[in-house]
Amino acid sequence: MKKPIALVLALAVAIALLFLLRDSPAKAGADALPAPRPALTVRVEAPRSEILPVRLAANGSVAAWQEAVISSDMSDLRLVEVRADVGDVVRAREVLAVFDDETVRVAVAQAEAALSEAEALAQEARENARRARSLEHTGALSEQAILQYVTAEQSAKARIQSAQARLAAERLRLERTRVRAPDRGIISARNATVGAVAGLGGELFRMVRQGRLEWRAELISSELARVAVGTPVALTLPGGERIMGKVRMLAPTVNAANRVGLVYVDLPAGSPARPGMFAHGVFDLGQSAGHTLPFQAVVMREAFHYVFVLDKDGRAWQTKVTTGRRLAARIEITGGLAENARVIVTGAGFLHDGDLVRVEAGTEAGETEQGAKT
Repeated sequence: MKKPIALVLALAVAIALLFLLRDSPAKAGADALPAPRPALTVRVEAPRSEILPVRLAANGSVAAWQEAVISSDMSDLRLVEVRADVGDVVRAREVLAVFDDETVRVAVAQAEAALSEAEALAQEARENARRARSLEHTGALSEQAILQYVTAEQSAKARIQSAQARLAAERLRLERTRVRAPDRGIISARNATVGAVAGLGGELFRMVRQGRLEWRAELISSELARVAVGTPVALTLPGGERIMGKVRMLAPTVNAANRVGLVYVDLPAGSPARPGMFAHGVFDLGQSAGHTLPFQAVVMREAFHYVFVLDKDGRAWQTKVTTGRRLAARIEITGGLAENARVIVTGAGFLHDGDLVRVEAGTEAGETEQGAKT
């Protein structure tokens, strides 16, 4: 009877030892696992409140403020001299080209001779009329004869006026053999050629009046309401040059096909802009408040913008945000982020959801305090 009892006790002791030996390595292994290590050491910053410029970007072409077409007022006359070429800066009334005026000068001489003849005949008619009036009460001449002399005097005066008008017309034709600039400006095209016979109204030159250029910006209907006369505009030319302009006028109509309206921007004199250039411009519409983060805090993934927000346990969580204006090395956050969020600035592009990070010593407090002061 004692032998079976001893066997049962021995078996129980063996089983107990077996359980003790099995649990001991597991506990030892659990106690030996290392603590999680941070993936990166990062800098944290809260969104900063700043005053940002309000801007509106647009594209358009550079054109002449007004382009004058200088045509020929003469017909059947040969050009004997061309004094202006493309790019020349000319003054108002400056001679640009000269027609052969020999036949016109002959016509002027004939008109002068005709005027002299009419004046001589008028002098004779005046004397005859004066003598006829002096004999009116003597009865030496009939009333009909006296009337004829008076009428002849009036006809002679009319012939003088006609001869004077003809002479003025011929002198005007002589003046028009000199093609003159209607205003100061820059010659933009030249069709005049020495020896050519220009027809009446034929184009000889084109001129940019006063050398003034304008940029014609294309804006959609909703954008036109944001721009006012006098708004400053910064333009970037194809060569990289930057010039400043000012809105002179907004088009009173909008193109019905594409709903685009034109804004006319005056450009400064002497700028490197040329008519026909395509330019990009930015309208300065004032300022407004916004919250910004450094560029490096925002990452682009799958065509969306994200930031990594640090939670109280030191883990980074990806958060989708919307962005707005840009200022120097900062970008505006317009939605998706709390104002007091702790945003990871450095190394955001290498993080994934739930990564444990270490905050760089002495940076978080300073950044947060700076954002609060701003």
